[in-house]
Amino acid sequence: MLALIDIQSGNLHSVANALAAAGAGDVAITADPDRVARADRIVLPGVGAFGACAANLRAVDGLEAALGARVLADGRPFLGICVGMQLMADLGSEMGEHRGLGWFRGEVDRLMPGEAAVKVPHMGWNDVTPTRAHPLLEKGEAYFLHSYAFTGAGVLATTDHAGPITAAIGLDNMIGVQFHPEKSQRYGIELLQKFVSWAP
Repeated sequence: MLALIDIQSGNLHSVANALAAAGAGDVAITADPDRVARADRIVLPGVGAFGACAANLRAVDGLEAALGARVLADGRPFLGICVGMQLMADLGSEMGEHRGLGWFRGEVDRLMPGEAAVKVPHMGWNDVTPTRAHPLLEKGEAYFLHSYAFTGAGVLATTDHAGPITAAIGLDNMIGVQFHPEKSQRYGIELLQKFVSWAP
C-alpha cells in the first residue's frame, strides 16, 4: 500500500492520478497514523505555505511520529513533493519561522534571484540538473511553482532561476522534489514509475 498523505493542502487527486498512471496499484489518501505505520511507501505532497502545511500535519495526533517511525526507523521509501519536500528540512521562514520534520539539515527561505527582472514565484518549465547520481533522477525538464527554496545538505539536483536553486534532495530511502511530477508530463511520470518500484 502506498500512503498519499492528506495534510489538507490541495492537489491530492492530481498526484493520486499520476501515481496510478505510473503503476501504483494501491494508493490510499490518508492521514491515519495507523495506515501510515503499515504503508509500503509514502508520498507527502504539499501546496501552499510551509507553516500551514506543517501545522496541518501536526494537527493529526500521531501522524508525525508515524512518519518518522516508518521512514526513518523502518526505511520505507518516501517522496516529498513541493512543500512536502520543504517540510523535510529543519526550518521554513514563510510567514514566520516554522519547524520542519528535521530529516535534512537546512532551511527553506524566500527566493532572492540575482537579477531584478527575474520573477518570484518561480513558475513554469525549467531544467532539472542532477548534481550526483540517483536511481530516480535524470536530467530533464519539469514544472515548478514555488516562492521558497531549500538550502542545505543532501542536494541531488538543481535548477536555474537567475542562479542555482535546489530542485531535489535525497538521502538513503528519502527523496524530495521541488517540482511537481504530476504536472511534468513524461518526465514526472517516469520519476513516479521509478519510485513505485524503488527498493533502496
